[in-house]
Amino acid sequence: MRSRWLVPVVVAALLAFSVPALAAPGAARAEDPVTFGASHIADKVGAVAGRTDEVTAALDKLYADTRTDLFVVYVGSFTGVADRQQWADTTADDNGLGTNDILLAIATNDREYQLSVAPDFALTDAQLREVETVAIEPALRVNDWAGAAIGAANGLAAGLTGGAVTAPDITPGDASPSPPGGGSSGLILVILIVIALLFAGAVVFFIVRGRRKGALSPAGPPPTGLRALSTAELKRRAASALVQTDDAVKSSDQELGFAIAQFGAGTTDAFRTALATARAQLTEAFTLQQQLDDSEPDTEEQQRTWYAGIIDLCGQANTVLDEQTEDFDELRQLERQAPEAVAAATGEVAAIEARISTVDAALATLAARYTDDAIATVADNPRQAQERIDFARSALTEANTRLTAGDTSAAVVGVRAAEESVDQARLLLDAVDRLGADLQSASVSVAATLAELQADLVTARGLPTNTPASAALPGVIAATLQTVDAVTTRLGAGRLNPLELMQTLEAANTRMDAALQGVRDAVANAQRAQAALNQNLLAARAQVSAAEDFITARRGAVGAEARTRLAEAGRLLVEAEAASAVNPDAALTAAARANSLAANAIALARSDVNGFSGGQPAGGLGNVFGGGGNQGGSGMMGAILGGIVINSILGGGGSGGGGRRGGGGGFSIPGGFGGAASRSRRGGGGRF
Repeated sequence: MRSRWLVPVVVAALLAFSVPALAAPGAARAEDPVTFGASHIADKVGAVAGRTDEVTAALDKLYADTRTDLFVVYVGSFTGVADRQQWADTTADDNGLGTNDILLAIATNDREYQLSVAPDFALTDAQLREVETVAIEPALRVNDWAGAAIGAANGLAAGLTGGAVTAPDITPGDASPSPPGGGSSGLILVILIVIALLFAGAVVFFIVRGRRKGALSPAGPPPTGLRALSTAELKRRAASALVQTDDAVKSSDQELGFAIAQFGAGTTDAFRTALATARAQLTEAFTLQQQLDDSEPDTEEQQRTWYAGIIDLCGQANTVLDEQTEDFDELRQLERQAPEAVAAATGEVAAIEARISTVDAALATLAARYTDDAIATVADNPRQAQERIDFARSALTEANTRLTAGDTSAAVVGVRAAEESVDQARLLLDAVDRLGADLQSASVSVAATLAELQADLVTARGLPTNTPASAALPGVIAATLQTVDAVTTRLGAGRLNPLELMQTLEAANTRMDAALQGVRDAVANAQRAQAALNQNLLAARAQVSAAEDFITARRGAVGAEARTRLAEAGRLLVEAEAASAVNPDAALTAAARANSLAANAIALARSDVNGFSGGQPAGGLGNVFGGGGNQGGSGMMGAILGGIVINSILGGGGSGGGGRRGGGGGFSIPGGFGGAASRSRRGGGGRF
């Protein structure tokens, strides 16, 4: 049986491969992504044989002048991946190339090349393209393989130092280079192929026999991983992942702010990149959750796919953050600077506490002018800020005690908790001022929109009613007049909610605009559309800002549903602002939807907070730092509500080393930072 398989295989091998291999012993071979050794040149086809020293000298000069390393690889073909860009990027990543490292990959047989550079490399895409077209491609077109590398090195140096990119000195070469000793490679290749095919024949034999035996066997193994979970379990895990990852991103954002303030923006570039990547992945996950939550029915397969996608995206975001944890820990060096950090935080506590009474008075002024619903998102902010300050003061007192006892690791836990608590207190107070400004702007817009609608009523009444364009005018006029009268009455009746009034007026404004569409000239329509868009954007920004402030400062109690609505509202607001200059209609729709979702997020978040507060006991520091603590007036309940005191801090302050790495993409204490994902590279290339 075995011989029946092996004989034809061997014969086919000899016929198919021996003659071509012997006839063309020097043919360039295909290569999967390669690994560099000690040299910056990986020549798999003998392209620069005899000129290696020239190329090396050019690469060394580039580094000496600019501290930029150029790596060059020559192969016959790019294989093993989807395209030349991926081949070059994979080779760069596999060899650990960094921000100032560039890869030039050349396939002599396919006559293709590719540059691969880090996304934050100093040269722009246009500058890189100039290097390619002026300094690389002319040499490649006449097979000057070494000249292409030398031209690339010189061109990159010129671009980085502000010089002019010039064409290289060209020496035409062999279109099909071959490595040294290539003349005897054909026979060796045939022998290797025959051996490989003998082995393949044996494998085929056993596979066929195994299939015959397996015909009566049961189906393959059961599904594993996420595929093995029920849809309900996938939904639960997705919601949990969204909450944990959102907390990790928010905490990391705050930690980054601390680091920037302490060390400057230049030192924290890697962390800012990591946070931006994680935030983008989290936004994509929230978008999937919004698709699951909308009114469109989804099949079970769609639900499972999207839940799995959410879990995967959150996992990626957490990995991105976690990868930076060690470097970020080293940057902060709180254990070396604990006394200074305690002193700085103590000063911040005093400064923030001094603002509380002022903001409380400002809130009272707002409450006298605006309805409870209008200021609901900040109604308890001064009290919440005081709780954060109480907690921060208690944490710093305990940290000082630990420092006196020589337990620096435990003191660091208190310092970090105090820092975040102060930051949240500042956010809570700033939110009152911001909402006051937003409500004032909305009040001005209400008056302007009322005047605009009244002018529209005058215009509409003067239009003819016997044309198709004006057929809907009588009904619109009556409805608009009713809205104007109702809003005018509410403006004179005491406290008001200008954001709600803006929504009412904008609905009437939209109907009136639609009715007048056919009778206004194009310029007037554009002006009115822009004004309406600006007003909607203002309302949406205010609503999203209020929701963001409310949820961030109470994230310990807010679940995935409210966060999902807020994330989608934020995405739509960004989309509306981006489209406002080119597609006002689309922008208006997106802004209105963002406003609605943000309002829904506030309602859901308030419900979560009300449910949370109803069953949680107030308490002091408890055993946050591994011991007793003041129980009264410590602000512990506010710290828990703000997400400052979480599982990890409850175990992070023990004596000893005080390990810092935690789950969910953050530190083992609240507000941790994690790290960057594998980099996305850029570059150009083409055929020559």
